[in-house]
Amino acid sequence: MNIRLTIDGHAVDATLNDSTTARDLVSLLPLTLDVEDFHQTERIGYPPRKLDTTGAPDASHPKAGDLAYYAPWGNLALFHRDGEHSPNLVILGRLSDPSDTDRLATAERIRIEARS
Repeated sequence: MNIRLTIDGHAVDATLNDSTTARDLVSLLPLTLDVEDFHQTERIGYPPRKLDTTGAPDASHPKAGDLAYYAPWGNLALFHRDGEHSPNLVILGRLSDPSDTDRLATAERIRIEARS
């Protein structure tokens, strides 16, 4: 599924994978999240409910540009730097243009919506 993220007013395209968790995120769209820094690697925000992680891998190794879901806390994570191997982290998709990761580093609000 193609989505559009609006990061502090700037449109950025991304593509979600076909996982149960990504499809559950789509059911919440459009979604606006206030985000904050986590370890100077990712911006995190909390959707209104936890997402379904049925069939998700036990762990992931996120890269800059990944959109992910951290199951224990119930937060979305947008990586602007490569992250460490993380149990319970589900990769949902990626930004279409890797250069857009620079915008994530200082983002305060992100809107996620479906795109045709």
